[in-house]
Amino acid sequence: MTNSTTVPAETVPGISRRAALLVGGAGTAVALVGCSTGPAVTGAPSAAKSDKGGSTEVAKLADIPVGGSVEASLNGKPILVSQPTAGKVVAFSAVCTHQGCVVKPVGKEFDCPCHGSKFDAMTGRVLGGPAPSPLVSVPVSVAGNSVTAS
Repeated sequence: MTNSTTVPAETVPGISRRAALLVGGAGTAVALVGCSTGPAVTGAPSAAKSDKGGSTEVAKLADIPVGGSVEASLNGKPILVSQPTAGKVVAFSAVCTHQGCVVKPVGKEFDCPCHGSKFDAMTGRVLGGPAPSPLVSVPVSVAGNSVTAS
């Protein structure tokens, strides 16, 4: 008898949204299985720049509307940066917690184009399923006119 464990892609750092790691019992087999959860990431999110203090610029504060959001990237991963009130920023992984599609900012929410999940753009909280949990928070801060992550 062989035991197998499925590790959800979103819980494994560095694994793509189109891959899942299946680990078998007795011979420990590893297989990558593709899935078609939606469209590929398009467009060019803002490039992250690293400074000497270990922080990475992910956006310019002036580019984020108060009460709105922008798409960005951190270490090659898509993130969303929001400005709930003037000068206060929050960020979240743009990877849907349902099946790993990339969510997009739409007004005051983030919408998943694959299965219709909706998230609050200021908190990452699920507004409508099938997503089982909120978007993963990304710690960011404001330094001058730059929004940085460390």
